[in-house]
Amino acid sequence: MQRFSVVAVLTQPDRPAGRGMQLTASPVKQLALAHSLPVLQPTSLRSAETQQELAGFSADVMVVAAYGLILPLTLLQLPRYGCLNIHASLLPRWRGAAPIQRAILAGDDQTGVTIMQMDAGLDTGNMLLNKSCSIASHDTAQTLHEKLALLGSEAIVETLHLLEQGRLKPTPQDDDKATYATKLNKEEASIHWSDSATQVLRAVRAYNPSPIARAVLESTPIKIWKASPRYDLSGEAGVVLSIEKNGIIVACGQGALCLEILQRQNARALPAMEFMQGFLVRVGDRFVATT
Repeated sequence: MQRFSVVAVLTQPDRPAGRGMQLTASPVKQLALAHSLPVLQPTSLRSAETQQELAGFSADVMVVAAYGLILPLTLLQLPRYGCLNIHASLLPRWRGAAPIQRAILAGDDQTGVTIMQMDAGLDTGNMLLNKSCSIASHDTAQTLHEKLALLGSEAIVETLHLLEQGRLKPTPQDDDKATYATKLNKEEASIHWSDSATQVLRAVRAYNPSPIARAVLESTPIKIWKASPRYDLSGEAGVVLSIEKNGIIVACGQGALCLEILQRQNARALPAMEFMQGFLVRVGDRFVATT
């Protein structure tokens, strides 16, 4: 199979990370350097200097995936075939910053990746190729991201081959069917126990690994990493109904959840039984939303 030549890699500037907050290279940069590829880390893509440097590579196409900076129109038009984005949804559904999490929160049973021709809009360009992926009932944002990353890598290689062969057929998006995946924030990860067990479980899955679903148990902030439904049980929303081998059973607005992996502040995430060895949880205790 034809291999494509990567002439340069763009990634975000190094960021502080870890307990020492040392400047750390992104995984993209680390992989690029391991393959002796030129790495560019501009803070903005609007400067004439950055655009001239990119023009010097004479690239045929630029592939973009979760880059995190707005690409100006002059840059979108710079490569011979423009810029192609690997977007983690089946466009036009879930345009925007958090398509994986929004798909889980909405209860979608299917998603996928779309390779699209980038334009000046927000994920509005013509679709070039898409591949579907089912969302399993146990998928978290992390596991679904891993599935879509693999699917996206396959899709972009296929797209580049079709582009080289002149066989791509751009398809305009139907704007009337568009939905928007707004950026996540920490506040929305606070659990509202009056919601149904189905809705709360979606939140637990969607906010794993970040920002993590959270609640307060008898004045103690708790993060909830994993849960499973108990639709056969009911009670006052937020109240601990029972303690079982697999976890803590908490009532929701409809049904209940078994909280299986929990975490206190400045502590490790632990299975429920280990968590309760260092933190007393009793039947009748109440979980409430964080403030």
